[in-house]
Amino acid sequence: MRDLIFDIQRFCVYDGPGIRTTVFFKGCNMHCAWCHNPENFSTDAELLFRHEKCTSCGACTAVCPNGAHEIKADGTHVFDRAKCAACGKCAEVCPNDVLELSGREMTVEAVMKQIDKDAKYYRSSKGGVTFSGGEASLHFELLKKLLTACREKGYHTALETNGLISAAHLKELIPLTDLFLFDFKHSDPDALKKWAGAPLAPILESLAALEDAHAHVWLRCPVIPGVNDTDAHFEAICALKHQYTCIEKAEIMAYHDIGKTKWDALGIPYSLAALKTVSPEQKHIWETKIAD
Repeated sequence: MRDLIFDIQRFCVYDGPGIRTTVFFKGCNMHCAWCHNPENFSTDAELLFRHEKCTSCGACTAVCPNGAHEIKADGTHVFDRAKCAACGKCAEVCPNDVLELSGREMTVEAVMKQIDKDAKYYRSSKGGVTFSGGEASLHFELLKKLLTACREKGYHTALETNGLISAAHLKELIPLTDLFLFDFKHSDPDALKKWAGAPLAPILESLAALEDAHAHVWLRCPVIPGVNDTDAHFEAICALKHQYTCIEKAEIMAYHDIGKTKWDALGIPYSLAALKTVSPEQKHIWETKIAD
């Protein structure tokens, strides 16, 4: 498996305390039906094709080495994913952001160069660096090197994780990580398997390991209408808060439909297409259900 980074976002304020730089690793060991970053499912580089923006200029057809792009006589842009090698040449020449390559190899030095740009903001805001995904822990060796480099520079470190981490890897990551942003997606094992394709038991084991290590944890709880917006799930979140002293707070991450267009751009059917973004009022109601 290649270690690919799909994005580095600066000046983030929702991925931990203060102003942060968030590094997104490509690849995930879950497949959440509501994911707003579906380009992170695969560990391979992929091309996003936003056909609604295309003006049929033909720039991509001139550079694609495999003939994956074709402009028909009526101006329709046909993209054949089976022929695409994800080389990114078409994305480089596209003038309208129709094409985007997701996933590129980066060295520790290259990533740290981006992180270092905002060191003064980390210090002034008590912020730092967050590693996310996908699931960043799938790229254990690269993640460990980056966490170590950040630790050496005195940057606050956070790791967003779904909890599907081997016990051995988690043990090594805990001393390098100041804060775990722990995504708790469902409290029912059958429902979690259905909606995210993942088992619940190892996730709870990871949470227990963080408790034993006296780690700092923020429980992040995506709430999706019709999936996990039940009293039983909210009660389970409250139970976890009371059971584990390592959980400093729990956050409701209400469903947003911002990711719909990405599923389409990747040519993946989106089963929740009928869902609308949750209103602030509904989110507030959910927040009261898990309040202390």
